[in-house]
Amino acid sequence: MPSDLAYWIISVPLEDSDPHRMFSELGKKLLSDGGSASNDFGQLNFPPLKTGTLESLISLSEDLPRLDGQYTQIVAKIIDTLRALLNNDESALAQHVLVNEQSLDDYMLGWAWNTGKYRADRSLRETVEMLGKELTSIDNVMKQKLGNYNAAKSQLQQLQRKKQGNLSTRSLADVVHKEDFVDPKSEYLETLLVAVNKNNTKDWSAKYERLTQMVVPRSSHKIDTDDEYALFTVTVFKKVKDEFVQKCRENKFLVRTDFAWDDDLVARQRQELDEAGDSEKELWTELLRLARTNFSEAYQALAHLKVVRTYVESVLRYGLPADYFAVTIRPNPKRTKALMTTLQNHFEYLESYDQSGKKGKKKKGQQEASADNAPGEYAQLLEEEQFPFVLTEQYMVAV
Repeated sequence: MPSDLAYWIISVPLEDSDPHRMFSELGKKLLSDGGSASNDFGQLNFPPLKTGTLESLISLSEDLPRLDGQYTQIVAKIIDTLRALLNNDESALAQHVLVNEQSLDDYMLGWAWNTGKYRADRSLRETVEMLGKELTSIDNVMKQKLGNYNAAKSQLQQLQRKKQGNLSTRSLADVVHKEDFVDPKSEYLETLLVAVNKNNTKDWSAKYERLTQMVVPRSSHKIDTDDEYALFTVTVFKKVKDEFVQKCRENKFLVRTDFAWDDDLVARQRQELDEAGDSEKELWTELLRLARTNFSEAYQALAHLKVVRTYVESVLRYGLPADYFAVTIRPNPKRTKALMTTLQNHFEYLESYDQSGKKGKKKKGQQEASADNAPGEYAQLLEEEQFPFVLTEQYMVAV
């Protein structure tokens, strides 16, 4: 059963050179069976594509499923990027997953080959390669821009964590003051900052003077507190600093050795944070705009690839001349099985369609012979085919 989260592109042989009659009859059938509403399906017209040789078609039919999956993932990754940028806001996402400013329904149900961008007079292999190059190029650009944005975002988050963490980890530039330290030019003395768990502050006051020798008596002063820690200063002789840090560690007192007073530190850190915020915002805006544009371009390229795949499978299944009737359907998730039943009943006459393009009931032995004589994976295609029509699924964005 095809997915109800995808558009269905369905192709069958054209009858009496009258696609309008076939479209009208199918529409009436879908509506009479309580299926899709009138705006849930639309006629799709194949351009005059170059069929090529049987060998080239079979080769392409073997490659297209793999390429289809690979390129569908490129479109899916762009959607994931948009979701992340928009914080999973579905209403905002719906405003960005557009194709040439059209909704996906309007684009797919009114689909037409873009002759200005994709020449239909090229071989099918050339067309597929051109679509692949476009999608691969889009993917490479998105990877580069996403990497730049993630790097800027990571830097901003790192700076914000330093500012917003507890006193054992956060930046202390806006907590302490120059007056809290002995003269940085002192040859012998140095003031250290120690983060002490609030449950251990009495323990600190009782022990710090005796943790090592050469600790300045009564030099410890509480600077600040938060929900978890209290921050103290203590002045020691430089020659015992390393020993004092080790003793503090043994007693679960954390010396902030990562911090040293700098007259310009507060201003510099504020500037770094502002610059990181501006850079992240700028790259976010650029990536959002690029993702929106590239989604439109990638989705169009993928839709054209799906149509080529549908065309190739139609020629291999129904033969020449390559006159086919095709529609795009947006299935109602609540009626997917009913829709499939309606379609199978409506096109059940195609179960007796032979490869010469003529109707005629094929005996079981003839069917088996056709599969046995078909080369490569085409034989497997015949064996696995379960619908009387060709069906290809096109990616649908769930919003």
